[in-house]
Amino acid sequence: MTKEQIVVTAAQMRDIEGRIFAAGMPVAALMEKVAGLISDRLQAIIPQGQRVGILVGPGHNGGDALVVARELHFRGYQVWIYQPFSKLKELTSQHFQYAQSLEIPCFQEIDKLPSCDFLVDGLFGFGLEREITDTVATAINHFNEWNQQIISIDLPSGLHTDTGEVLGTAIRATHTFCLGLWKQGLLQEQALEYIGKAELIDFDIPLADIHAVLGNPPKIKRITTKTALATLPLPRSPVTHKYKSGHLLLICGSRRYAGGAILTGLGARASGVGMLSIAVPESIKPLLVSHLPEALIIDCPETETGAISHLQLPGKTHLSSFTVIACGPGLTQDAMPIIQQVIESEVPLILDADALNILAQLGTISTLQKRQNTTILTPHTGEFHRLFPDIDFKDRVKAVQTAASQTGAVVLLKGARTAISSPEGVVWINSESTPALARGGSGDVLTGLMGGILAQVANKQVSIEDVVATAAWWHSQAGILAAEDRTELGVDAFTLTQYLMEVLKWSVLKMSGNVIS
Repeated sequence: MTKEQIVVTAAQMRDIEGRIFAAGMPVAALMEKVAGLISDRLQAIIPQGQRVGILVGPGHNGGDALVVARELHFRGYQVWIYQPFSKLKELTSQHFQYAQSLEIPCFQEIDKLPSCDFLVDGLFGFGLEREITDTVATAINHFNEWNQQIISIDLPSGLHTDTGEVLGTAIRATHTFCLGLWKQGLLQEQALEYIGKAELIDFDIPLADIHAVLGNPPKIKRITTKTALATLPLPRSPVTHKYKSGHLLLICGSRRYAGGAILTGLGARASGVGMLSIAVPESIKPLLVSHLPEALIIDCPETETGAISHLQLPGKTHLSSFTVIACGPGLTQDAMPIIQQVIESEVPLILDADALNILAQLGTISTLQKRQNTTILTPHTGEFHRLFPDIDFKDRVKAVQTAASQTGAVVLLKGARTAISSPEGVVWINSESTPALARGGSGDVLTGLMGGILAQVANKQVSIEDVVATAAWWHSQAGILAAEDRTELGVDAFTLTQYLMEVLKWSVLKMSGNVIS
């Protein structure tokens, strides 16, 4: 477990720091260390001699900012300080007094501030819970209107540390230097337009203190390339064969939404699954055969509307013959009997799209509590609300934990910051994605990819939430790579499938040290 993976709440970070200070680390010494690291990063971003405005708050976040102001002043930058508070913490007050002795210009009113090229935000650190109002709110809105680059220390002032909620108003940062460990709020969707490019400033928190507060391993984690690749069945055994590499059944598609079946199949193909069967309405079988010639296409009787009326598996095949079943994309809600049948099976099951809408009609919690094997739900926000209308959605992490706990399922809540929870409350957050994935069919690709990975590792000692997290990471990284090539407007779902292997290849090479990152 690396610090890049660990995610904390404000209360947890406060406890971790408390242990550090109780062990004998002086607060002043830690402030100097942290501010020195921040100053080094700022020097790499801000050209020498530029004008830098430092926004100083009353607490230790303001103290960090004042040490940064001093360091930048000594390094030849033109620095001024905005400090509008009448009372400061003792250590922060001492640093402010020293900055004044150095004749760094200090201001308390925004209308007297000189221009600058960059702003450093140290108004509020982690733990802010009250709404920002009056003079400080006016100042934050004023700074946002300057359209200058703003670098926030720890997190943009005005964001709730845990939920990412805007408390009245908030700094719109272009960069955020998260201190020590990732704050949960920075990984929530509602914070995204405020944090800019976020990076972790590691100031050497002892792992023993982290584990003492969070447990080992911690319950809330950030997906990284290393953790994702560790879950994949790579390298393969030299003596493996297709029957040892999983058999995935996809149940998807309809006459109206044949593309859903194709995209789900293409996602599964990219996973490397040994055997792939796809059950579709009989009228679209030729279309599936033309796109996925290696798959076994099972043509099923269909309703008048073109949905699968019932499963018609070949020969002596039963649902229990498959390693994993994934269903939903393109099914339409006329396929309710199919969903009821697969839910009653004892095979690991992934439900997406129309399968989720049907599940909501059946009664999400009561239906899933009867299942004896693994269930994975992959809702977007609208589907989540239909499945769990009574769950508070203010904090997405808590919402997905509650949903998983109530159903006994692993729940993947899609979005710009996808969150995944096991029934035990272990959460993975995917902190890298792209709006290029906000296209119809993108989720179908993810369902197929996830099903294929799970089928290959289902009999190994791998946790289900780790598999789901790996699929989310792989899918989003392919979207990022595709957007770099084609812009965010040029990544349709079919194109996305063509980047799945490309991004995996480069990720494996990067982790092996064979390419320069």
